[in-house]
Amino acid sequence: MLLSVLQANASVLDVDANLRTIEDAARRAAQAGAAILLTPELFPVGYAPLRIQAELDPQTLPAIRQRLADIARTHGIGLVYSLPAPAQEVHDDAARPTPAGDRWHISATLLDATGEEVLHYNKVHLFGGDEHKAFVGAQEPPAVVVFNGIRTSMLICYDVEFPEAVRAAASRGAELLLVPTALSAGFDNVPQVLIRARALESQLNVAYANHCGHEDIYNFLGGSVVAGPDGSLLASAGDGPALLFAEVGTDTVKAARAEVPYLKERRPDLYAKWEL
Repeated sequence: MLLSVLQANASVLDVDANLRTIEDAARRAAQAGAAILLTPELFPVGYAPLRIQAELDPQTLPAIRQRLADIARTHGIGLVYSLPAPAQEVHDDAARPTPAGDRWHISATLLDATGEEVLHYNKVHLFGGDEHKAFVGAQEPPAVVVFNGIRTSMLICYDVEFPEAVRAAASRGAELLLVPTALSAGFDNVPQVLIRARALESQLNVAYANHCGHEDIYNFLGGSVVAGPDGSLLASAGDGPALLFAEVGTDTVKAARAEVPYLKERRPDLYAKWEL
């Protein structure tokens, strides 16, 4: 499967401009034969947690999601996008989740080529003071779906820096991990070292889509990458706008897991005893 990754600079709270960027990338990716386009964290609204909390009307979110579904359907391409989503709290004495006031999760959604939602994920690990002020960390593990014949899962940004989160996806059978991110300049080792290590140690493809340029108070690294299940670099970007392409599939995952059976030879019961 040919996968595409958008690296671009978003305009904070200029949804129309950001959706034009996504649509242009979707058109170009579809013309190149890509089956899916991965976009960065919170890209449709821009990355600015405190401004999002203060200025974004949650009533606009359904319409934004519909426009993104229209983009996927119009261009016949799968699409991963990230938006704020209403947070839910689960109380011990309640069977159902209840609204968590005016707090939001950071979410990622995978659409198929008809614009239908096939997978949703809420970010578990929040990074930095602004995210903790504006958002609520989720608790649900990453789910896995079959997309174009590949078992696919998602994490968001800081999540992928925790080996436990990636292993949770891999242990559920994931062969492809899609990661929208908003990584600031100065953290070069995350895409250059850590993403490739995560792909290698859990033996799956990892695609990592970042912002570039300046948004609100943040300067972004760029450096989007796609890594293979042997830790090889399948595609990478510099510090400017880019549309990456990489071929990903199941054969390389199966070969890596057969050669060195990390997942089969884990000893989680023993590890639990090691926890302090």
